[in-house]
Amino acid sequence: MNDLGSASQILGIKISRDKTNGKLWLSQESYIEKVLDKFNMGKAKPVSSPLRSHLKLWSKQTLSSEKEKEEMRKVPYTSTMGSLMYAKVCMRLDIAHVIGVVSMFLSNPDKEHLVAAIWILRYLRGNSKTCLCFETNKPMLVGCTDADMARDVDSRKSTSCYLITFSRGAVLWQSRLQKMCCFVDHRD
Repeated sequence: MNDLGSASQILGIKISRDKTNGKLWLSQESYIEKVLDKFNMGKAKPVSSPLRSHLKLWSKQTLSSEKEKEEMRKVPYTSTMGSLMYAKVCMRLDIAHVIGVVSMFLSNPDKEHLVAAIWILRYLRGNSKTCLCFETNKPMLVGCTDADMARDVDSRKSTSCYLITFSRGAVLWQSRLQKMCCFVDHRD
């Protein structure tokens, strides 16, 4: 067995170190650039948010004609979503929620679902350099959680999420549709 020194890349994630300041960065910039090129989004206009504020997706959105359905079959929607899911799982927690929302429609996508996937690619176009940063002088474990209220248009279920950080870098995160509906009663 040979010692090859410190790792500089693993699973397509670039590892950078600053030993003097005790920092380590993980980056998927190269992977994201490849994904953008694969789906012809390398020169797309960047957007600042991974989810359009006016976006409403539901399963009842369907393509109206056979021609539209045939056109949609030619679009690599599932491949796009798979590439985005890999980025999300590895280190792009900034897209975790929106990927969860948009991926609910993988079996029967509509044009609006494709528009949402393209929007995420445009977001990554402007944020491909985003890294996870860990600092050795801040060895604290921190957790936070949040939920929306009945955002899923079809089921009225809420989406909850959590984030756990260590040394100021994200180590665990999840965004998931809740299994049951929660109702709030405002009676006195």
